[in-house]
Amino acid sequence: MWQNHRVAVLSGVAIALVAVIAGGYLVLKRPADVSNEGASFELSDQAQAAVGVDDWPLYGLNRERTRYLPASTKPPFRVAWKVNGRKLLEYSPVLAGGSLYTINNNGEALSIKTRNGKIRWRREVATRNASSPAYSDGWLYVANLEPGQVIGLNAKNGVERWKRRLPGRTESSPIVVGDKVIAGCECGTLYAFDRETGKTIWETDLPGEVKAAPAVSDGVAYVGDYAGVFSAVRVKDGEVKWQSDSLGGSFGIAGDFYSTAAVAFGRVYVASKDGRVYSFEKDTGELAWSQTAGGELYAGIVAADTPNTEPTVYVGSYAGERFYALDARTGEERWSVAAQGPIIGAASLIGETVYFANLRTTHTTAVRASDGEQVWTFRDGAYNPVISDGKRLYLTGYKFIYALRPVKQGQGDSGGTESKGKKKGGKRAG
Repeated sequence: MWQNHRVAVLSGVAIALVAVIAGGYLVLKRPADVSNEGASFELSDQAQAAVGVDDWPLYGLNRERTRYLPASTKPPFRVAWKVNGRKLLEYSPVLAGGSLYTINNNGEALSIKTRNGKIRWRREVATRNASSPAYSDGWLYVANLEPGQVIGLNAKNGVERWKRRLPGRTESSPIVVGDKVIAGCECGTLYAFDRETGKTIWETDLPGEVKAAPAVSDGVAYVGDYAGVFSAVRVKDGEVKWQSDSLGGSFGIAGDFYSTAAVAFGRVYVASKDGRVYSFEKDTGELAWSQTAGGELYAGIVAADTPNTEPTVYVGSYAGERFYALDARTGEERWSVAAQGPIIGAASLIGETVYFANLRTTHTTAVRASDGEQVWTFRDGAYNPVISDGKRLYLTGYKFIYALRPVKQGQGDSGGTESKGKKKGGKRAG
């Protein structure tokens, strides 16, 4: 009797232990990627967009933050001029009306003539900055880390017009929509300010710290947070339209969103620190697909449909040190290339060429959008490297901004470039 009872007890303990182990495994294992073949998808007319756009007024070029300019500008390049930013430049400038506007990591804003590199004005607006400004109708809007604030400046001379202090830091590059300036805060709130007075129009509390720049399409702002929640917020009144969670990683770790999303093809695309790229249906928030790209992902997304490529999203990996091109409809990998170092900043697609930078070698690399073949490199660049006006490239190095003009093949290049075909096997900036 005793032996039978002992066996029964031990068997019960063993079963319970197996259940605990199995339950723990289910909790701790990494969730599988998702593929929803029935998700809606809209073809784009990006390839037919006008060539030779003069301005790049927002981080990511447009409100959708697609980072794609359909221009004929392509490598190789010569340096036309360069300007010393004096301190680290994490984020690319914006461009409007023949001027570049940028802010260094120490909070000094400056305006540069695109024609000759002459500095129009310099002005200290903060002590710490990690975002791009936004330009609209003669105004410049800036969000600062320290002190946490959003300010409106006269773009002509840098004079402050208004300032709105926040209860936390912000590295969320602002966006202008109608009469509103929208930016996020590490206090977990998305704000809309009156663009002429700075008065708060609405504020929406989100589940976690907001570090990314909001993307906007059809009256809705899209942004992720550090609770692993991605939100769609109505621009009109700040009401939440929908929210979706990241899948997260192993050990139940949430997939925090640092990356700035891109809106295209009826979808919202965003990268996460859980190492995945996500595609949400724009109207409903339903997850169309997720794709593991390897290692933490901080960089913003490029989303484009060019004359020579199918709809594709492009993103670089920080821990994985690779650059990826994914099918925008399904998430399947089209190609990937070794980046020779961590990628923390967003790439840009100019014409049929994708540009990205890495932190280890502080080089900027250009590859063909169709197959990832390297076509050019430049010996500077670490975070968000390239914007363009359709004629020149404006490249952000570690401390310098360069104006690069295209040269014909066979004429050679200079100013820290490497020729076509030569192979090469601090965080923030997304």
